[in-house]
Amino acid sequence: MITVTDLSLNFSGTNLFSNVNLKFIPGNCYGIIGANGAGKTTFLNILSGEIEPSTGDVFIPQHIRMSVLKQDHYAYDEFTVLDTIMMGNARLYAIMKEKDALYMKEDFSDEDGIKAGELEGEFAEMGGWEAESDGSRIIQGLGLGVDILDATMDSLNGNEKVKVLLAQALFGKPEIILLDEPTNHLDIQAVLWLEDFLMDYEGTVIVVSHDRYFLNNVCTHIVDIDYNKIKVYVGNYDFWYESSQLIQRLLKDQNKKSEDKAKELQNFITRFSANKSKSKQATSRKKMLDKLNIEDMPSSSRKYPWVGFQIDREPGKEILSVEHISKTIDGVKVLNNVSFRVGKDEKIAFVSDNEIAMTTLFKILMEEIEPDEGSFKWGVSTSQSYFPKDNGEFFNDCTLNICEWIQQYTEEITETYIRAFLGRMLFSGDDIYKEVQVLSGGERVRCMLSKMMMKNACVLVMDQPTNHLDLESITAVNNGLMEYKGILLFASHDHQFMETVANRIIEIREEGILDRLSTYDEFIEYKKKLA
Repeated sequence: MITVTDLSLNFSGTNLFSNVNLKFIPGNCYGIIGANGAGKTTFLNILSGEIEPSTGDVFIPQHIRMSVLKQDHYAYDEFTVLDTIMMGNARLYAIMKEKDALYMKEDFSDEDGIKAGELEGEFAEMGGWEAESDGSRIIQGLGLGVDILDATMDSLNGNEKVKVLLAQALFGKPEIILLDEPTNHLDIQAVLWLEDFLMDYEGTVIVVSHDRYFLNNVCTHIVDIDYNKIKVYVGNYDFWYESSQLIQRLLKDQNKKSEDKAKELQNFITRFSANKSKSKQATSRKKMLDKLNIEDMPSSSRKYPWVGFQIDREPGKEILSVEHISKTIDGVKVLNNVSFRVGKDEKIAFVSDNEIAMTTLFKILMEEIEPDEGSFKWGVSTSQSYFPKDNGEFFNDCTLNICEWIQQYTEEITETYIRAFLGRMLFSGDDIYKEVQVLSGGERVRCMLSKMMMKNACVLVMDQPTNHLDLESITAVNNGLMEYKGILLFASHDHQFMETVANRIIEIREEGILDRLSTYDEFIEYKKKLA
């Protein structure tokens, strides 16, 4: 158990949060959410002891072991993968090294023998003899081969290092696990394995994530950082989001009778409680929801941008034909004889083990680069708008302010119109006069989305549109594209985004493509049958 008492953190005279009193109970998974800059990672670092709070205490019993997902990918370069994983249990690793050093001594004494015996006993009691097999099981679950255990960390690529550091955090059955964005750079199968691992985990998990699907699957509680406070709510992210939106709507209707409010809220709780579940944690969550009082429901001050795409005209039957496209990048053939046709009302999610393949295809379709072989043709009645993965060319070294920047992409250039439009995208007041070259990643994405909305194209091509966005903006983009009446070609790491938006999946493979008219979850199930 973690007990947080009267916690506050003050930066330059401003409280990030204050008067925080919480308990984190074993058997539960807590998802930390909050707007960008609210202090999610900071709060996680306070719990881990890396940052001292301004006031208050974090109490963790001395016998409790906490494991933290490390973010420094170069900290273990001199060690083997197995050693790096075992360092997740510092005491076990220290015992192993100490007894190995004793056995290496040329003048091994009786005292050394007694000490070695004590270490062997403690090593066995801590599961040391199963450590390699445990590490191997975790590594394989995350999609790496067992042969990697003997490799040194400096020989791994970035994605492999991410998985090893995650394996380190999960190793050795710690009582508490703290995870900051654990699904970043993980492939589909690794995320699914991690979800299963955490749903069966009996300790306390506290996780920061922008992956709503992941939060929905693993979380029993949501830790919301809002109003400079930190509160815990029962349920997963969807329950928190829908209930907070419902309460906000009801609060705006001051004339609504209190008993009507109570009835609507209680019906909402009951509907979520009735959801089927397959995991221990989801079953536990259902029991807690059954006991939930209306007073326990969340209310949020968070703002969501307005994202809505319109089309300038209905496209004809011919949208896009792609014929036998191939492309080699830096000596690697990333596209190999790719052919497909796009029809009306299709929203196609592109997936691949090689992200460069998807970006390359989109760049070819938008005529930024040419294919080595093959061709493509857009229908004459189509108009396209493109969201590139790297938007630096639109902002770097650009001295225009946001208002001037967006005026380049619309015929309606009056400041009144631009100010109203940007206000809906959360650029309010003097924000619209900020130079675009100094904008954050999330602000740049909101500018790019604004640019695309101005065009009213009937085809959108979007490469990782949710990168750099907070949960509120991701939800807004998700909802906007679900309502979009045009054609969409996109790539994303967000499982829920793909599941709720796409009606067709195209996987780019070394040998060509796998093309299915289905949802994303149906596509995953189909691939399992092929395996």
